[in-house]
Amino acid sequence: MEYLDFELPIKELQDQLEKCQLIGEESDVDVTQTCKKIEKKLLETKKEIYKNLTAWQRVQLSRHPSRPYTLDHIQALCGDSFLELHGDRNVKDDKAMIGGLGKIGDQTYMFIGQQKGFNTKTRQYRNFGMSNPEGYRKALRLMKSAEKFGIPVVTLIDTPGAYPGLEAEERGQGEAIARNILEMTRLKVPIITVIIGEGASGGALGIGVGDKVLMLENTWYSVISPESCSSILWRSWEYKEVAAEALKLTAPDMKKLKLVDAIIKEPLGGAHTDRAATFLAVKTAIEANYEELKNLSPKDLVNQRMDKYLAMGVFKS
Repeated sequence: MEYLDFELPIKELQDQLEKCQLIGEESDVDVTQTCKKIEKKLLETKKEIYKNLTAWQRVQLSRHPSRPYTLDHIQALCGDSFLELHGDRNVKDDKAMIGGLGKIGDQTYMFIGQQKGFNTKTRQYRNFGMSNPEGYRKALRLMKSAEKFGIPVVTLIDTPGAYPGLEAEERGQGEAIARNILEMTRLKVPIITVIIGEGASGGALGIGVGDKVLMLENTWYSVISPESCSSILWRSWEYKEVAAEALKLTAPDMKKLKLVDAIIKEPLGGAHTDRAATFLAVKTAIEANYEELKNLSPKDLVNQRMDKYLAMGVFKS
């Protein structure tokens, strides 16, 4: 298991526990009490560290290499019922944006999300989760298909941003994202959005307009990454921690600002420490929110969605 820099005290105690258990297995010495003391200390240390996470530490957790990605969530939620659909019917199939039909229980959903890779080869194949315009146009095509057949949409956001290459701009990256935002505001079926990792810039917004927007506890959602913000303001990445705090990008910050609807609690230590519990929490949240939305008429659904976004940023002095 990989540990982040602020998790090193946990790693030391975990190593001590493993050595203690090994001594007990290889000798006649009774180490039960010693192991229990270390386990207790380990749990206390975990609670202390994860209770006081900074914004930058949450950003680090959202990028943890063992964190479950979109396909992991879909596989856990739908099992063998997931049918992936490909292509934007114009240019090509964007491997960074995946989508298709799947069932949770007896209810069919259209799942759409960005997919990152788990090693060098798959990261290149998935373009590090950064979609080209055809990825957003594929997403829109799938949403329109879902609307045609009355199927609710679930979007799973995990991207460092839309692909910023010259060829992406030439093919209309900005237009593709803007078109998706416009069309999602008036889609006549329920949209549930879950931020499962990084939610950066227009790359996230391109599939991020929802009736219910949920964030896993250790994720972030912002117009810019802390590193890029630091680079622009201070001409250096050294101030990324300061930028992370200033951007108010964590789930509690977003909930306080009423930009997301709910926070999905993660297991102690992050989503990667107990994947099964994370998947169950996401599944429960999707089902509960769909129950709230399924009986609304298309007109009420769209009006409620529009009112929600129009109210953002409004305040009284």
